[in-house]
Amino acid sequence: MREIIFDTETTGLDNRSDRIIEIGGIELENQFPTGRTLHIYINPDGRKVHPDALAVHGITDQFLLDKPTFAAVAEEILAFFDGAKYVAHNANFDMGFLNAEFARLGIPPIDAEMVIDTLSLARRRHPMGPNSLDALCRRYGIDNSHRNRHGALLDAELLADVYIEMLGGRQAALGLMAEPAATVVVAREEVVIQIGARPDILPPRLTELELEAHARLVARLGSKAIWPAAN
Repeated sequence: MREIIFDTETTGLDNRSDRIIEIGGIELENQFPTGRTLHIYINPDGRKVHPDALAVHGITDQFLLDKPTFAAVAEEILAFFDGAKYVAHNANFDMGFLNAEFARLGIPPIDAEMVIDTLSLARRRHPMGPNSLDALCRRYGIDNSHRNRHGALLDAELLADVYIEMLGGRQAALGLMAEPAATVVVAREEVVIQIGARPDILPPRLTELELEAHARLVARLGSKAIWPAAN
């Protein structure tokens, strides 16, 4: 299953008039990062960054002057997300902005069935909260000390770690193998785990005396013996 963990930064809170100015995404395949990422700063096409938003993400109007407009990068964004689930924290906010940007270009909205809201997932798992991204990082032992301000790619990276932990952590992809000889390699960051058949059969732990004692017992029991003597 392919999923894109993503986040956006905007000029303000109203998707009818404010615009996306940054988007960051992390690709997951079966709940493990593939290494593919998306990170784009976007010129809001004349819309100024609200001071309250500036205090959150620190992205200035001046910085955005030479960045591409959303219209120029829409196809790149759609191509990156193509066929994947859209995973965001408080997804209504991010999807509201993303669909508003698509609507301005005549692009149909993303089907709600393709969207996963990690905030709703966190509230079901931890109903007593708190369930902000920072709080979830603390809960799952994820280092977010470098998060001085919000940033779309940084927040997507942290959310990817949180999402994986909420779904069962690194053990989620490990299971009993139908074929013992098969080998599965799971790689995450610099850790590689290999599962497969044991190359050498372990020797029996029973001593010769124990085997002989068992054989004598089986002989005494005769046909009532459940376990036959070892060959």
